[in-house]
Amino acid sequence: MISAPGPNALGYNGLTERRDGLPAHTYYDPGHFALELQRIWHRNWLYAGRSAELARPGDYRTFEFGDQRALLVRDADGELRGFHDTCRHRGAALCREARGRFGAAGIVCPYHAWVYSLRGDLLRTSSKSHGSGFDPADHSLYPVRVMEWNGFMFAAFAADAPPLQANFDQPLDRMDAWPLRDLVVGHVFTKTMFCNWKVFWENYNECLHCPGVHPRLSQLVPIFGRALLEQKDDPDWSRQPDEDPKYRGGLRQGAATWSMDGAATGSVFPRVSEEDRRIGHVYMTSLPSVFIVGHVDYVRVVRLRPLAPEMTEINVEYLFAPQTLADPHVDLHNIVEFTNLVMTEDAQICELNQRGLHAAPHAHGVLMPEEYMIAQFHDWVLAELSRC
Repeated sequence: MISAPGPNALGYNGLTERRDGLPAHTYYDPGHFALELQRIWHRNWLYAGRSAELARPGDYRTFEFGDQRALLVRDADGELRGFHDTCRHRGAALCREARGRFGAAGIVCPYHAWVYSLRGDLLRTSSKSHGSGFDPADHSLYPVRVMEWNGFMFAAFAADAPPLQANFDQPLDRMDAWPLRDLVVGHVFTKTMFCNWKVFWENYNECLHCPGVHPRLSQLVPIFGRALLEQKDDPDWSRQPDEDPKYRGGLRQGAATWSMDGAATGSVFPRVSEEDRRIGHVYMTSLPSVFIVGHVDYVRVVRLRPLAPEMTEINVEYLFAPQTLADPHVDLHNIVEFTNLVMTEDAQICELNQRGLHAAPHAHGVLMPEEYMIAQFHDWVLAELSRC
């Protein structure tokens, strides 16, 4: 567990005792990767996209997480349904394409033309007769749990997945000031990183790397330039100036959002509090697959997908108010260029981290005091792996 703050560090966030990192082989061993897929990725809620992607009855998308592929479809009543992308006949994939729309016939297997309703019920087979003991009611599609929250779709392969709130590090109403349900995707950035998925989450949870890896971001958020995420990450925080963003945190003076020049673009969200405007970024994290960041003028959604022990996909959706995207005078470049730069810098340094993990004498790393959130992440990973 994370060490308690020392008696002279009231309110200090950091670790106060030495702590080892996870074993190095867990970042590249195929057997361990398979175990993580089974016990972490396939047992928790995973972000699957925006509800607007499946706006009409029959609209579908498939999503792969490790060796499992989910089929999400909007049924005739407008309800979101989830299934394994697998025909009950002999196991063929039901979808040739990653997205599309099923016709009036329903879900038709492209191999032997078994037909299913949008609710997953087997309607008919292509056989001339059925043998004794065959009941179509016993051959509905394998279900995948799905749910929608504020315009986001989530899927869970396990029937006993915890409540969605349990996957988030913040209350689900934390970003109620942002009209999440009504926002529209204005840009998407996708990149394959040659690193283990845990390497990315570790990088996400510390800022020791920020001054050297993110010079532009460190200028926008001055406390990042001090290699800190928050004010109380400094053991001497109570002696520092409380109004200076360099010590208190938040955006530099005069900046409004994460962009190349710090200026906001298009319509801003009027209900965002003054404190959240000062900070400039409100994070909600749902392990293991997504984090959502609220800025004053847009929302950023970053999804991870594990592709292999040393390969991870990141997908970044930029969400804006509809009126922002409808305004012909609005140029999203100021925002998109900045955050794509930050994400690219993160990807490159994560790949460098991964490359060094194979050194024969490197059994594990060590966590420094500012990396207390990595310690929390490691505790979560270990708890998930030990959960029966």
